[in-house]
Order: sequence, then C-alpha cells, then structure tokens
Amino acid sequence: SYRLLSLQQLSRRTISSSARRQVDNMVKEKQKLFQADNGIPVHLKGGAKDAILYRLTMALTVFGSGFVVYELLNAAMPKKA
Repeated sequence: SYRLLSLQQLSRRTISSSARRQVDNMVKEKQKLFQADNGIPVHLKGGAKDAILYRLTMALTVFGSGFVVYELLNAAMPKKA
C-alpha cells in the first residue's frame, strides 16, 4: 500500500511538472510568432496547416452558401404536376 501510494505521488509529480514546463516554453514561442510584425494575417501565421484550414473553411462556406441559395430557389419555384 505504501509503495503504491508513493509511486502514484511520484508519477503525478513527474507528469505535472514536466507538462507545465513544456507548455510555458511553447507559449513564449507562439507569442513571438503571432506578435511578429511581418505583414501576414494572424489567421495564417501558423504556417501551411493554417493556410490549408483557411482554404478548406472558405471552400465549405462558399459551397454551403451556394447550396442554400439553390435549395431556397428550388423551394420557391412551383412544381409542375
């Protein structure tokens, strides 16, 4: 029982302290990246992954808007019997 309790405390301390240090380091790096005055919009400063997500979002938005307009026009037109 004592060994199990000490092992749990040791594992909890190791995981929490190492994770906290890594997050602090990443935050400082991300702050430098996103606060850099380089003319790139903030939503694209994350690199290629951000650019792909942005383009995918725009494509889905345009497609969805077109589909909504199509369905509204389709619902507004009288059906021929």
